[in-house]
Amino acid sequence: MIKSIAKILSIVPPKTMHILPPEMAHFAAMQLLKIGLVYTKEFHDESLEQTVFGMNFKNVIGLAAGFDKDAEAIKGLLEQGVSHVEVGTVTPQPQSGNPKPRLFRLSGQKAIINRMGFNNKGVENFVANLEDFRSSYQGDGIIGANIGKNKDTKNFLADYVIGFSKVYNYADYITVNVSSPNTEGLRTLQHKQNLTELLSGLINARVQCEKYFEKRTPILLKIAPDLEEQDKKDIADIALQHDIDGLIISNTTISRDGIPAKWQEQAGGLSGRPLFEKSTDVLRDMYKLTEGKIPLIGVGGISSAEDAYAKIKAGASLVQVYTAFIYQGFKLVYEINKGLKELLEKDGYTNISDAVGCDNN
Repeated sequence: MIKSIAKILSIVPPKTMHILPPEMAHFAAMQLLKIGLVYTKEFHDESLEQTVFGMNFKNVIGLAAGFDKDAEAIKGLLEQGVSHVEVGTVTPQPQSGNPKPRLFRLSGQKAIINRMGFNNKGVENFVANLEDFRSSYQGDGIIGANIGKNKDTKNFLADYVIGFSKVYNYADYITVNVSSPNTEGLRTLQHKQNLTELLSGLINARVQCEKYFEKRTPILLKIAPDLEEQDKKDIADIALQHDIDGLIISNTTISRDGIPAKWQEQAGGLSGRPLFEKSTDVLRDMYKLTEGKIPLIGVGGISSAEDAYAKIKAGASLVQVYTAFIYQGFKLVYEINKGLKELLEKDGYTNISDAVGCDNN
């Protein structure tokens, strides 16, 4: 019965939700996903399968962090055909985030501005939800946990170590978020000295967790698209030195290029179509700076198979989508996967991994 209702709802245009204010629409979507009332036909082909971070991904498409901050709707999200879902950002203590309104649709640009501010219910609630999911879900799918620091913390390393240690046994990989523009001072953690201290501390924490839980959980670092050239070089060097498993490129941008004047002064991170070129340029740079030695996840402005393929050819092994789902719905997962298979065949590749970074060769 639920699946039948979900199929009926699947033909309702995503823009129907836009009659609601953005944050209310997001809440409504989460409730539908939690009870299984969102349905998407899945496209699967062996050419899209690959192994990254030592894990088998059934396709390249994942859901970016920020959609399911408290790990409440993982099952419903995996059922949309994505290979992985990144939940969070979660902080050690609950926090309400920035004052409302803090989420804005730029429909003409297929974009979003958000200044949510890591609103979440805290890591204890987050872990309880992950534990419930792990105990009941029998399907496939990879789960990443995105961790951050509380707004008013005095010791950034302590916050990250707490979050890291708490989620370690329940996540397939852990993303260290140092790139959101909506927590004051967070992006300074991308600077050489701070980043070295942070990653050294987390590598030490992993040594302890690996012994205790008898498993090695990959560590990924999510970076901003607004980096100076020296910052990019420093991040690449530090990631290689500390044996970081992957980079996610990128978070939202503070740039306002390509959007109407009325939005120019609106604070927050910009995502969606205007971010595509900027984030892809940084992706390409980081692939070259790391010499292709670290797997990259491309994020920012993807709304078609061609966009996803461009990220892959620039150096991404995987991609993540969020904003485009707001405008096109989860049917986009099917469309991208189907389109990627056709693009691979056109270029003579047998597997998606063959195309990774090919534009840089």
